Amino acid sequence: MSKRDSKKPEPAAAPFHNPFAGLGEKLGPLPPGPSTPTRIEKPAGPSRAVIRFERKGHGGKEVTRVEKLDLPAPELERWLRELKGALGCGGTVDGEDLVLQGDQR
Repeated sequence: MSKRDSKKPEPAAAPFHNPFAGLGEKLGPLPPGPSTPTRIEKPAGPSRAVIRFERKGHGGKEVTRVEKLDLPAPELERWLRELKGALGCGGTVDGEDLVLQGDQR
């Protein structure tokens, strides 16, 4: 097989026909816009939880750690209670993380 040409064709400098070329002259200059653009504030989306599976530092036992929930302490306790009941496992609150016993991925 032969080598392919590495030369690429050069694009044309300008289009042959520009239908809007004379339009700017007929309309005149644009009116002045707002002095500063207004910034639209987007509402903050829900926080995203991170789920990690760990084996080290727990006496050889496997645990599932749920991080970055950004919830107050009473809300973390409520979440932990509901997760323990739904998954049928034990768990605890460690700082701002939920630690569930076993592989709960």
